[in-house]
Amino acid sequence: MLFPLFRYRPVFAAAILLCVAHCCLAATPPASTVFRPDDPQNPAAFEHYYNLDYDAAIQDFEHILARHPNDPFAVNHLLSAIQVRELYRMGAMNTGEYSNDSFIGEAHRPADPVQKERIKRLVAQAGKLEEAELAASPNNVDALYARGVTRGQFALYTALIERAWFSALRNAVGARHDHERVLELDPHYTDAKLVVGAHNYVMGSLSLAVRMAVALARLSGDKDKGLQYLTDAYRTNGETSVDAGVVLMVFLRREHRYGEALEIARAVGPRFPRNYLFPLEEANLLRVAGKNAEAEEQYRQVWQNGRAGKYGNLHYEMSAIGLAELLRSEKKYPAAAAAYELVNEVKGADPEVLQKANLGAGEMYDQLQQRDLAVKKYEAVMAANAGNAEADKARKRMKEAYRE
Repeated sequence: MLFPLFRYRPVFAAAILLCVAHCCLAATPPASTVFRPDDPQNPAAFEHYYNLDYDAAIQDFEHILARHPNDPFAVNHLLSAIQVRELYRMGAMNTGEYSNDSFIGEAHRPADPVQKERIKRLVAQAGKLEEAELAASPNNVDALYARGVTRGQFALYTALIERAWFSALRNAVGARHDHERVLELDPHYTDAKLVVGAHNYVMGSLSLAVRMAVALARLSGDKDKGLQYLTDAYRTNGETSVDAGVVLMVFLRREHRYGEALEIARAVGPRFPRNYLFPLEEANLLRVAGKNAEAEEQYRQVWQNGRAGKYGNLHYEMSAIGLAELLRSEKKYPAAAAAYELVNEVKGADPEVLQKANLGAGEMYDQLQQRDLAVKKYEAVMAANAGNAEADKARKRMKEAYRE
């Protein structure tokens, strides 16, 4: 049960997931966000970051850090971009599962040793700057906040790259305590409400027995307080505004508050037109809300935008999977098979997404009693990777035709 305490930080930082937040009168997050340090290149850097253009973001953040070498905020921004890019490359943030609770899971490729060392060096660099400032002024809220961010980033690293769970837990707890102290000293420091709000919601969602166990780590939870804190962070002119919206959308979906989540997806998405996850999550939310016709239209729009090059080489093929599963739920098997087949048209499609699509297409062909086509699809699944769960299902289907 350690994992829920820190699993959500990647969602904030990468915006890789989904999108969106809580507020009955959802306001668009302000475009004139205040970033630290005060550097004219920050807006462009974050624009690249939230559009999932990590290479460009890293280059921008490197230039900013070169101009502000003693600013821990500059170090943390570069650290976040490098780390999220590496996790994305590793497959530790599984694009095939991003819309549910398991989207962050086991890495599918090993970490690059060069990037691992760079991440650790940046953690140490930020920590040294933060501790020096706190030694001179223990109640320096900026230094406390920055240290909490660094600890949160290191929790992510130790959990998803080193798989060192106790170290990750220790750093996650430290991040929360730092940001709680920030809020004690300055209740209007709303950026700190992101981590504290997320932890409150997660802890408040656990069973009573588990809450009692984690209370030993001096952590408590309150779902309503968590949602309110995230709302505050989302609606204010801080650099965690988008991150808070992303996390809040995840939690609102869990609470079945789909309308509120949709409002935020539609508010945030247009700000980052190359980030396909925002419009894709809009389609997912429409689907779970029972608005199938609108969901189908949205999935098709994401697909068409991807084919037109709007998302570059990002994995917009997930829209075809979403479309196929929607059509499958409506028992439109020929159309579902055709939607699964769309993934094969994408050059450089994510191998796991392609494998899932071939399995789905095979099952649809079985359902349509087109056994020869189904078998070919199952063979493609096993040829891609014979050692995972999708391959196990394909072997089973080879022996016995699939039926719903």
